[in-house]
Amino acid sequence: MSEIWAPEACTLPRAERPFRVAEFDELLATAERHRPERTRLVLTLEPRPEVAARAADLAVRETGCCSFFTFELTATGGGLSLAISVPDARADVLDALAAR
Repeated sequence: MSEIWAPEACTLPRAERPFRVAEFDELLATAERHRPERTRLVLTLEPRPEVAARAADLAVRETGCCSFFTFELTATGGGLSLAISVPDARADVLDALAAR
């Protein structure tokens, strides 16, 4: 993942970033993506408990190093989605994530 995805504001040590990228890649691999607005990406995930747990864990850890992200995990009607939002000034980071 390019450095634009992990801006200078990110506090995750550089040595750990490839592992975090791999986790996002795994989550994105089977997700259907919808971009309702420039600052919001919605992932439709497999509605399984282990996927929900993995997404929640990843979201919590990611906000620990890049606090500008907002994650909303929703399980309803047999579906599972993860909405990722950023401030307008960080839309380029979301662009890079959506392009993975």
